[in-house]
Amino acid sequence: MTILSIDYAQKLRAIRKSEKLTQLQFSQIVGLSLSTVRSYETGHQRARAEVMEKVLQVELFEKYTLWLLHGKIAPIAGQISPALAHSGTDGEEAQKQTRKTVVESDVRSSHYDQKTG
Repeated sequence: MTILSIDYAQKLRAIRKSEKLTQLQFSQIVGLSLSTVRSYETGHQRARAEVMEKVLQVELFEKYTLWLLHGKIAPIAGQISPALAHSGTDGEEAQKQTRKTVVESDVRSSHYDQKTG
């Protein structure tokens, strides 16, 4: 079995808190015992890869996949971190900012093409 770092347990806690779930609610949604969730969050037990699979199979938590696995986000693709979860609908503000940046980049590129073309 693959053991993931304590950082993974902290990420589970961040997801739970972001979704405003109690440890009991989180354990029921994911299908873990309450004592297991508590053990992860207190650092008494390390989260294993199987737990990550269980968490990511829950539709509510799919938006955290990229962040959970790689520590990255892609708001335009609906992949956010818990910090972005409630800044609009599923990171809506971050998605708007990403779209704005992409559009601005396209405009600059188009302007450059006109100057050089």
